[in-house]
Amino acid sequence: MPAPRLGSWLALLCWLALLAPLWSLAGRIDEVERNDRTAWLPADAESTAVIRLVEEFRSGADLAVAVVYHRDGGLTDVDLAAIGRHAAGFRALADAEARPVPDRETRPEAVHVVVPAGGDDVAGLPAEVRAIRDIAADRPDGLAVHVTGPGAVLAAQTDAFAGIDTTLLVAALVVVIAVLLGTYRSPVLWVLPVVAAGVALVVSRGLVHVIASSTDLIVTAQGVAILMVLVFGAGTDYALLLVARYREECRGHPERRTAMVHAVRRTAPAVAASAATVVASMLCLSFADTTSTAGLGPIAAIGISVALLSMLTLLPALLLLAGDRVFWPHRPEQREPGWWDRVGTRVARHPRRVWLVAVLGLVAMAAGVTSLRTAVPPDADLFTGRPDFVVGQEVLDRHFPASAASPLLIVVPAGHADEVRARLSGVPGIESTSDSEVRGNLAYVEAFLRAAPDSAEAQTVVRAAREALRGTDAKVGGETATRVDTRDRDVRDRDVVIPLVTLVVFLILVLLLRALVAATLLVASVVLSFLAALGLAATVFEATVVPYPLYVFVFLVALGIDYNIFLMTRVHEEACRSGTRAGVLTGLAATGGVISSAGLVLAGTFAVLVTLPLVFMVHLGLTVAVGVLIDTFVVRTVLVTALALDLDRWFWWPARVGPSTPARATVGG
Repeated sequence: MPAPRLGSWLALLCWLALLAPLWSLAGRIDEVERNDRTAWLPADAESTAVIRLVEEFRSGADLAVAVVYHRDGGLTDVDLAAIGRHAAGFRALADAEARPVPDRETRPEAVHVVVPAGGDDVAGLPAEVRAIRDIAADRPDGLAVHVTGPGAVLAAQTDAFAGIDTTLLVAALVVVIAVLLGTYRSPVLWVLPVVAAGVALVVSRGLVHVIASSTDLIVTAQGVAILMVLVFGAGTDYALLLVARYREECRGHPERRTAMVHAVRRTAPAVAASAATVVASMLCLSFADTTSTAGLGPIAAIGISVALLSMLTLLPALLLLAGDRVFWPHRPEQREPGWWDRVGTRVARHPRRVWLVAVLGLVAMAAGVTSLRTAVPPDADLFTGRPDFVVGQEVLDRHFPASAASPLLIVVPAGHADEVRARLSGVPGIESTSDSEVRGNLAYVEAFLRAAPDSAEAQTVVRAAREALRGTDAKVGGETATRVDTRDRDVRDRDVVIPLVTLVVFLILVLLLRALVAATLLVASVVLSFLAALGLAATVFEATVVPYPLYVFVFLVALGIDYNIFLMTRVHEEACRSGTRAGVLTGLAATGGVISSAGLVLAGTFAVLVTLPLVFMVHLGLTVAVGVLIDTFVVRTVLVTALALDLDRWFWWPARVGPSTPARATVGG
């Protein structure tokens, strides 16, 4: 067997050896997922402590499910008898008290039954809620039944991700295959990048399973969904760049192994630098206080690293084993059309005018940022549709105190219980408090609010209650308190991680390009594209969740800077041979087509997040997709190109770039 083919077979066998033990683990990644409330909160948050402490008193008290019964004109005796049977079933299911509570003494129109759920492990919460629905399904005609409360909301969120892996995978494959078919115009070539990306995804999921099983890494269903999007999006981008350079090298090297060696040698440094930028940016998420956000960083870093290795080792082996027939019906020697040459020539005529117009356009798009509102949304705004728990909460609010199913939960040293109840009675917005329940050295008190538990008014009451209880060692938790802690930590994470990512990306660009001016302008251009995307989104989305700007920023800056690295390293290579102006035009012509295809792939893969019924994921997917398109077709093609042409040699300051400068390895197109 010839040595070149032997090397390719060895690379293939190494990946198969890695794939074999990880295949089953990848399929069981849900075993290490943590989708309970503590996965979305800082470990030291006050509401997190209450979640643990309240289990001493009643399992699942902070995650109650409220079954609401309603009939216009009043419930009948048959209705009340059915509700009594259901309550007995709920008590047996939850092994806890589940007592019907009418809205008034005589002829009530509504009754609700609060069922503790979840307990120590909420993994089975969706099944519990389904069992509750099954019990309540046996009801008289005309009796409306709705299942609501914090437990029902969390169960609906968990169900939203159940089985979504297949949907996301199919949607991502459709996008990737469509772009690859349009790029290569070959019914064969698209298969190999997809296979390499698929292998990278399986290995990444398997590694995440292994690491999460032996460490404290927090894995959520949301993180697993984003992992798939990143691996397919970024991995296919790297594949596009390698294949493009390979086809280019085939024109000068008839022997395909030699062409591949040159392609990998010239592509790997720039692609690795790009991947390192993404990995470093994602790892900045580890500095977040919110555990789910901190866990996403290592997960994303694993995915990007494996995708890089797959595209630089497995994909070249597959291409060499396939031979020239993989390009059928075209030949690799055929050149791409010169559309990007014409774009560069037009930009070069008036570069200053071009970049000024581009900046003004992006600033105009970014103006919408001033109207962007972020908050912890009410439950009704979490989903794209109108789930049953929303209808149930509306019925509950009409007939009962707003927080009937979601009171504040206060855990306090037993000796301060009466003092705590007295102080709470003076807090505006608190309707009433329960009698204290004592277990050992701790006491448990519930406080019922006048405002809906998912409202901004209720969050204000939580802050007032905590201030009123200062000095009593009381801890305030429950659904509303969780919202307060989540918002506070999300704001903190945004204010810490965004500057950190910006600094890391800037330092990597300085080390890579040895040019302060270029690094500053590239970072500024990507930040401007982020603001433009956010501004456009703000004109469409009335409000979104607090971590939304952070997630959009990290993905857009980390992934958007990729394309600038791909372009500028090629420009640097050409500028070292023929000067900055010629280098910019040649670099744009060489990389324009492939990087545009890469941008379409990445935008498309993020856009598939709209298949999820969760508003946050839809907002995230659409905004990142729009931002990637802005960065690909406006920032990189027009703005950065025009700036480099206008500044000429000063673009590389303090370095000097010219025909005598050693060229760095780059990607091709």
